[in-house]
Amino acid sequence: MSVSPLRTITERLEATEAIDAVAAPVSRTARGVLGNRGLKDVLRGTWIGHALHPLLTDVVVGSFTSATILDLVGGDDDSVQRLIAVGVVAYPPTALTGVSDWSDTAERDPGIRRAGLVHAGLNAGALSLYVASLAARRRGDTGRGRLLGLAGAGALGAAGYLGGHLSYVRGARVERATPGAAPDPA
Repeated sequence: MSVSPLRTITERLEATEAIDAVAAPVSRTARGVLGNRGLKDVLRGTWIGHALHPLLTDVVVGSFTSATILDLVGGDDDSVQRLIAVGVVAYPPTALTGVSDWSDTAERDPGIRRAGLVHAGLNAGALSLYVASLAARRRGDTGRGRLLGLAGAGALGAAGYLGGHLSYVRGARVERATPGAAPDPA
C-alpha cells in the first residue's frame, strides 16, 4: 500500500523542529491562559459529551464553502457576502476551542504541536482572505472578491486536511469524556 503524498508532506511538517521556535511558546501561553478547569471544560465540550471544536468548524467551513460554491455556480453576491460574514463571526469561538484542544497535547507531542500551529496559521490565512473578499465585494469589486474567496477556499482546504490528520490519524484531543465525568487527562 502506497503512502499518500499529502501524508508524506504532513509527516515532514511534523518533523520540522524549526516550527518549535514559535509553536512551543504559543502552546505554553495558551495553556497558561486557558488553564482554568471550568473554562477548559466549556471549551473542550465536556458539557455536551464530546469535543466542541469539530461542531463549530462545521459553521465556519460550511459558510465559507457555501459562499465559494455560490461564486462558482453564479449565485447572487448578497448571499455570498452573508455567508462569508457568518463564517467570519463564527471563526473566533471556533479558533478558541481549537487552541484549547491543541494546547492539551502540544507540549507532550512535538509533531502535534508543529502540525497544529500550521493548521491554525492556514486557518488564519483563510480567514484573512475571506475578510478581504468581503471587503472587496462591499467596495463593488466582485471579481477580486471571488478570487480572494477562491484563495481562501484553498487555504481552508489545506487547514482542513491538517485538522483531519490531527484528529483522525494522530488522535489529538479526541474527547472521550461523558457529561459529568472528569475528562481524560491531557
